[in-house]
Amino acid sequence: MSSSIVIALPKIEDAKKIRTILNRHGLTVASVCSSVSNALASISELDSGVLTDAYYKDALDDLPQYFEMLLLASQRIIDEAPNSVSTVQMPMKASALIDTVNDMLYHLERRIKKEKKKPKPRSEKEQNYISNAKRLLMEKNQMTEEEAYRHIQKCSMDSGTNMVETAQMLLMLMYDEI
Repeated sequence: MSSSIVIALPKIEDAKKIRTILNRHGLTVASVCSSVSNALASISELDSGVLTDAYYKDALDDLPQYFEMLLLASQRIIDEAPNSVSTVQMPMKASALIDTVNDMLYHLERRIKKEKKKPKPRSEKEQNYISNAKRLLMEKNQMTEEEAYRHIQKCSMDSGTNMVETAQMLLMLMYDEI
């Protein structure tokens, strides 16, 4: 997944100047817009990234999970912005903009990687397979709940299958014995 930058500023000329600065420093801008609605439409087609916007309040609630907001504004407006919004004070230095965008993209990529590593929550059906397999192991082999869980877990690791598949196999084997 590659993060993208969307620039939304009321003056399209300003947005294009910022795009040029970012491009010169190796950052790719996916879209340049003069309105928040156009920016949000562009964002809906992207996986993740940074939205640079002067009117952040209109877009903040509608930002997808993997987008960050960068506010380019005067100190007075920055003081009112929530902590979740990164800021660069206008007039800005190109180095401040580049550093801020690079930091935002780095932290966004780390957050995405961390989220991907999290195991997906099991459905109720999948959880039932594991619970039923544990219950049968507890009844047949006089195991505690923790021992039954560890047994399923170990079988899962030994066979290279996930715990739900292992629980299903154990249930099939145990019900065939009954």
